[in-house]
Amino acid sequence: MIRFEQVSVTYEGAAGPSLQGVDLVIPEGELTLLVGPSGVGKSTLLGAVSGLVPHFTGGTLRGRVTVAGRDTRTHKPRELADVVGTVGQDPPAHFVTDVVEDELAYGMESLGLPPAVMRRRVEETLDLLGLNELRDRPIATLSGGQQQRVAIGSVLTPHPKVLVLDEPTSALDPAAAEEVLAVLQRLVHDLGTTVLMAEHRLERVVQYADQVLLLPSPGAAPVLGTPAEIMAVSPVHPPVVSLGRLAGWSPLPLSIRDARRQAAPLRARLAHAAGPTPGNPAHPLPEPRATVSRGSAPDPAPGRSRADADRNPASPAFEARGSGGSGAADGWLARLLRRGGPGPRTGRGTGPVEARGLTIRRGRTEVLRNIDLAVAPGETVALMGRNGAGKSTLLAALVGTVPPAAGEVTVGGRAPHRTPPPEMVTRVGLVPQEPRDLLYADTVAAECAAADSDAGAAPGTCRDLVSDLLPDVPDDTHPRDLSEGQRLALALALVLTGRPALLLLDEPTRGLDYAAKARLIEILRALAAQGHAIVLATHDVELAAELAHRVIVLAGGEIVADGPTAEVVVSSPAFAPQVAKILAPGRWLTVGQVAEALTAADTP
Repeated sequence: MIRFEQVSVTYEGAAGPSLQGVDLVIPEGELTLLVGPSGVGKSTLLGAVSGLVPHFTGGTLRGRVTVAGRDTRTHKPRELADVVGTVGQDPPAHFVTDVVEDELAYGMESLGLPPAVMRRRVEETLDLLGLNELRDRPIATLSGGQQQRVAIGSVLTPHPKVLVLDEPTSALDPAAAEEVLAVLQRLVHDLGTTVLMAEHRLERVVQYADQVLLLPSPGAAPVLGTPAEIMAVSPVHPPVVSLGRLAGWSPLPLSIRDARRQAAPLRARLAHAAGPTPGNPAHPLPEPRATVSRGSAPDPAPGRSRADADRNPASPAFEARGSGGSGAADGWLARLLRRGGPGPRTGRGTGPVEARGLTIRRGRTEVLRNIDLAVAPGETVALMGRNGAGKSTLLAALVGTVPPAAGEVTVGGRAPHRTPPPEMVTRVGLVPQEPRDLLYADTVAAECAAADSDAGAAPGTCRDLVSDLLPDVPDDTHPRDLSEGQRLALALALVLTGRPALLLLDEPTRGLDYAAKARLIEILRALAAQGHAIVLATHDVELAAELAHRVIVLAGGEIVADGPTAEVVVSSPAFAPQVAKILAPGRWLTVGQVAEALTAADTP
């Protein structure tokens, strides 16, 4: 179905090819998972299939790529639209209509399909992706995960033979991600659709793949094989594989079920290592410094806050890149932050975050209801819940972009929605779900200069942060030319320039590979050690397990669970990390915790 013949792609001004030596065939009617570290050319390979490379991106494509017999060099993307459907990393940038139902119909209308066919396929797709209740909604009012499902539906309606998806589950909660993956499996198994999908959250998708295509490093030849073959050698792999490697299991498990079948001896060793109470980890997460009472929360918004120091051992992300722990609090970031003073600015009334009886309305709908919340300096809190539960709205209330309909919010003793933005820069900062929302200048240097000015910081403060977070990125680089992980790091540097006491992050690991996630965890742990408070809204259960002292689960605008991370996530089928599911009823959360406990048990 998809054939690469000695394909290489080189972009103008690049020192070398982004892709090189790709010579393989992706079979028809199978789900092929594309994996590899960031920057190895995964998006370029996907673009070569859809025709976006080189017709839209520019550059030079050598060799030949054919899809259903059509050469993508001689057929532009619009001439491939009936064969290839593509969903990119940033679906909102590609929407062409304002309403869900119109967006689903647009592609078919462009192909000139009869109205009766269009109507039937729209109804089928609405049911398939659970979008029926949203059919008349403006797309701009949907949550990020809901928009992702609309984007997938818009390319399904023309019934393409090939689906190309770039991070399709990145904005989805665990349950919604399972639904989308079930749909993709149905398309593959029942309709014979060929699916080529790049995804960093391998813990969600690897067990569904028929084939895995690994791009091991920039310029290296790709490797195509079964999931078990590739995961045995891949530099990026999910926690279930990390645990299998640690325990010496053979064959390596790819799913929770496979791992649990081999886990009985390991559970017995850990029960012995943990002491007389079965299931207690050797190093439990710290007790929270403050509690949150019942309440609700909607969708997150921009803000800035303090980060929290987590004492969890190394994560699968660290294991994947060979690190054994963070240590960042005493490393480069701590030294860098000390240039501007120790930790967050505390001389302007900064203090803990409090919300009392917080209620937020959008029109006549209460999206948050009677929320009571407190976050102490040095505490990391993860907000979790299904798409549309109110996580982003709660962040918006904390940063002051959404005023309360009832109740009150204070950050550092100030009401965010009543305080001028220049005064809030040192109190709260938000890294939004789309970091590009903070990036409006033409160069990295201009972004840094504006951040220094806005924060009243010494010239060069932001650039110093960028230099450490983004080594080797020139001043004249345009932010749009950065990868997803690099844009996140730049946005984080802009926010940290003001050294805000409260740091808010909305889906911070979207688009990040395991190594980039490990780097982010180091940064946030170091900030927490400096006394910042951190609140992050995330669907990444592995990130919450690694970083958060406390987890708050939101549903329908209310808080339905709130407590120490281990207590909340272990008891939740939806939000438990892979290690917790494998080693239940124990309360182990990460591969690092398991490794440390086994090492301690083996030490005389």
